[in-house]
Formats: sequence, C-alpha cells, structure tokens
Amino acid sequence: MQALVCKKLGLPDKLSLVDDWPEPEVGERDVLIDVRAASLNFPDVLIIQGKYQFQPELPFVPGSECSGVVEAVGTAVTRYRPGDNVINAAGTGAFAQKVAANESAVFPMPGGLSFEQAAGISITYFTSYHALKQRARLQPGETLLVLGAAGGVGTTAVELGKLFGARVIAAASSDEKLAVCRQLGADELVNYSTTSLRDAVKELTAGKGVDVVYDPVGGDYAEPAIRGMAWNGRYLVIGFASGPIPKIPLNLTLLKGCSLIGVFWGRFTVEEPGLNRQNVEELWQFFAAGKLSPVVTESFPFEHYEAAFNCMIERRARGKVIMTM
Repeated sequence: MQALVCKKLGLPDKLSLVDDWPEPEVGERDVLIDVRAASLNFPDVLIIQGKYQFQPELPFVPGSECSGVVEAVGTAVTRYRPGDNVINAAGTGAFAQKVAANESAVFPMPGGLSFEQAAGISITYFTSYHALKQRARLQPGETLLVLGAAGGVGTTAVELGKLFGARVIAAASSDEKLAVCRQLGADELVNYSTTSLRDAVKELTAGKGVDVVYDPVGGDYAEPAIRGMAWNGRYLVIGFASGPIPKIPLNLTLLKGCSLIGVFWGRFTVEEPGLNRQNVEELWQFFAAGKLSPVVTESFPFEHYEAAFNCMIERRARGKVIMTM
C-alpha cells in the first residue's frame, strides 16, 4: 500500500512516499481503517526529527490522527463493523492508505462533518476540552487568553472557551489569522507581532489580568502572558510550537498567586480513561447540536506532503492542516 515513511530523522524532505509498504496486521482488538483524510499536528513535526516524548523505531509511518471507513475488525471488536465512518487517534501510522488501531483509539465520526473536517478533531478538541474543563476548570464570566489562536488547537480553544461562557481574547501573529478567530466568536483580538502582548492584555482587562492562559506556542510569549495573569490565574502549558521551551521566573507565580498547569491529553487517556470517554460523549453532543465547526483552510493531496508539513512548520496554518488520500 502507499504510505509516507520516515526512514531517516530530519525535516519533511527526508520522508519517502512509497507504494510497497506492507498492510498492517489486524489484532483481535484492532480496527482496520481505509484512510480518507489525515491531519497534521505539531507532534508530527517533532517525531520525524526525533524530538518528541516517545520515538518509534526506524522506519515508521508518522501521522497521529485520521478519518476513514472501517474495512475490517478483529475477532474481539464489538463496537465497530465494516462500513462505519470513524476517526482514529492512534499516535502514529495515519499517513498511509490503511491503518490498524486498537478500538480504544477509534471513535465514531460525528455526523455532518466531511472526512477532511473529521480527520483533525480528535487531538485538538480532545486536548482543548480536557485543558479547559479538567485542568483550568474554566468558569462562565472568566477571561481566557488563547495564544496561537488561529492554529489547530488554538481555534478549538476559542470555540470551546465561548461555549464555557468565557470572555475570549485571541492572540495570533497576523490580522488574517485573527479574522478566523473573530469568526469563531473571539471577543477581543491581539496581533502580537505588532503589539505588546503584555500591554494589550493589561488594557483589555483594565489591569486585572486574565484568568486562564491557553499556550500552545511557548517561546517569547510565555513570560508576558504570565505577567498578564489575574490573581488565582491558571496558565495551561499545551506545547511549544514556536520552538524554544521558555524558562519562567518562578517568582512570578508567587507574585501573581497563579498556577502553571501541564496538559498532556495522551497520558490523561491512560490515567483516566473513563473521564476521557465522558469528555468525548459531551463533545459529540456539541457536534450534533451544530455548536462546533472544525476549521480546515489548508488541505493538500497526499503526494504534496512536504508542502503540508512546511505549512505547519512555518506557522502559516489557519485551523487544521489536512492531507487527503
């Protein structure tokens, strides 16, 4: 079958699109999916460079999530059958024509979404919902600052923040990206490439600061965001899309009375699987009610994988970056 293979660690130009990759074996609890679309996430950029928390043995097929149609199921699988439309968040293997995933990492595809939209909902919405509900305990009327607000996870944080009843300040690096955030319901916009983030937050909150910061960017924006926090604020560490991992002066947490909170959805699913399933059920109700609409502005044919990766690496994406099979 056709697959995108990482044979040597490096940037996307080191990847190989092959036609003879062996089809995956289907274990007793596995679901074999005919992939229709796959989503790029920042961990995919890291894993092909050997910079992620875990590293598969070479060679491997990257790709953390996808959507498709069930082709076959293992003998112990009872929740799915051939022909079902599903999404998969298995962590690797999605950048191929077929992927076999344990049924625990497979979910029914929400109705009303295209394969392109559905391919990118698992990691982003699951992460943001867990972050805002369990980690931040975001309350109606609180102020939420979302950094990288036009990116894959950022757009979901803006949407969900509004559903939680928060006042949402969306921060991004261009007016074009911020226009997407406005369409998603952001109350205030900050272009941090032309404006001081710290000054903007101070002005928009009349000096009070923000209650929750959702930060998938890191780098130079982390410290000014923390300096702009309110008393009892919660700073959510989502990721480091800008590259550098920030070094935070811990005296700020003392002065602000704020908390730095790590968000690792992958481990959450292992440590608290029941709560994760509850989150998914609640999210599916939002999808069914039309309250969530995944943003896909960057879609590439599978053979243009290098352009898709570069769109992510160069931080040009607005919403999700998708590859179609």
